[in-house]
Amino acid sequence: MSSPLCDDCVKGVIHEGQPKGKWENIGGVNCYVGTPSGDYSQNTAVLYLADVFGMQFINNQLNVDSFADNGFLTIGIDYFDGDLFPEDYLQSEATQKTFDVQAWLSRHGYEHTRPYVDKVYEALREKGITKFASVGYCFGAGYTFPLAMENKIKAAMIAHPSRSVPNMLQDYFTSSRAPLLINSCEFDSTFPLEACTKADEIFGDGKFAPGYKRAHWEGCTHGFAVRGDMSDPKVKAGKEGAFKETIKWFSEYL
Repeated sequence: MSSPLCDDCVKGVIHEGQPKGKWENIGGVNCYVGTPSGDYSQNTAVLYLADVFGMQFINNQLNVDSFADNGFLTIGIDYFDGDLFPEDYLQSEATQKTFDVQAWLSRHGYEHTRPYVDKVYEALREKGITKFASVGYCFGAGYTFPLAMENKIKAAMIAHPSRSVPNMLQDYFTSSRAPLLINSCEFDSTFPLEACTKADEIFGDGKFAPGYKRAHWEGCTHGFAVRGDMSDPKVKAGKEGAFKETIKWFSEYL
């Protein structure tokens, strides 16, 4: 069985900023929560499903904060339960040589991690959340799709998704009622041009009644929406553009 990770899944740039969210225990699960400072819908939440670097990674925290700044209560779920893929893997050759990626992945397969998502989802429902959206970046897209296919969310966005997603496209079309936004990019071995074409063939031209859009970002590589190098104008435009597309998507469908 091939690894769900590609080389670019564990490459990128650590972003600068000061996180504003707070850690909260929701349903027994540690979550990084971004709460809007102004008025916002009290019965709506965005589930933020991160890449392998998880919610302790500042880039993911800053993304959650940005969703909150745009009026969405956003919950970043630590579905790795504190067992972190090391952040310095991005910069340290020593860590890259010594960290056992396959052992880490074996501890965090879907059967291990999905229960954390379900616990948070049910706890939020008990608190009065009735409308959910989900964003899935890389690894996290493999959770956003099942949530949509189970019709637990009202809208979905995936960015540079993991290898499992192309095999789920037809099932999503058949079973989900959640409008789907895909932020794809030019250089992506896990969601290459063939997968983009397949998605457009299945969902495009109005065939998917709930709603479908694929925004494609030239000059960007897998991981751009989380770990992109913001000193590169094309990557900066892609990361910021993908975020804006997501805000527009949720504003329309939530």
